[in-house]
Amino acid sequence: MSSTSTTIQSKAASANAVPKVRIYGVPISKMSMDQTVAYLTNVIEQRQPHQVITANPIMVMAAQEDPAYLSMMQRAELIVPDGTGVVWAANYVGEPVVERVPGYDLIHELMKVGESKSWKVYLLGASNEVIQAAAEKLRTTYPRIKLVGVRDGYFKDEQDAEVIQDIVDAAPDILLVGRSAANQEPWIGKYKQQISVPVMMGVGGSFDVLSGKLKRAPVLFQKLRLEWFYRLVQEPWRYKRMLLLPKFALKVMRDKEKVTKP
Repeated sequence: MSSTSTTIQSKAASANAVPKVRIYGVPISKMSMDQTVAYLTNVIEQRQPHQVITANPIMVMAAQEDPAYLSMMQRAELIVPDGTGVVWAANYVGEPVVERVPGYDLIHELMKVGESKSWKVYLLGASNEVIQAAAEKLRTTYPRIKLVGVRDGYFKDEQDAEVIQDIVDAAPDILLVGRSAANQEPWIGKYKQQISVPVMMGVGGSFDVLSGKLKRAPVLFQKLRLEWFYRLVQEPWRYKRMLLLPKFALKVMRDKEKVTKP
């Protein structure tokens, strides 16, 4: 682990200590993957509830249209630059992040650390078939991780209290939530004080990849920053959401001097 990572880990785990760049009001962490893992390790050890958002351009654009969504993102304790477009935008406006921090990779990096610490993990989201397959993959890959809860994401609003109580009773160190893009982060934001888990992270379609339902983009696609295209080929119904990517890029280029303004 780098000396910078050690420094970040040694500090009190505080959202205020994280170097950030604001992109249209959304505070994006500038930390590297190693620094992020060190920071979240400290968060877990200090039992400090953190909502972790893995941000992409689609989410940033959604925040521009919905003040409540923007407010929720601004209240999150940590937002990492998951999307390639977010990394590009930060660099374009002269406030570069160290590197992209993909949510899928962050899950695995946390599991590696968690193996030596016997962290407890709760999986919430996707269909029952997918979440059970994802759980089995984690059990096989990280046998010393304790899976204390596995539940699909198809529950109604009136079941929220039941789900929250189950999480509280399980007392995990990490809660991974994979639900629809529209309610995943807002759901965590709404209930994070009640849930009070050190790391509460929305993971999008990561459960689909973990379960084997979808394939992760090959390394070449990742290096060429074309993971979004690879996923679009697998899920063509996503094309409407993907149209926001060029709109985001054009908006950033047009607003270059204003992107980081409050």
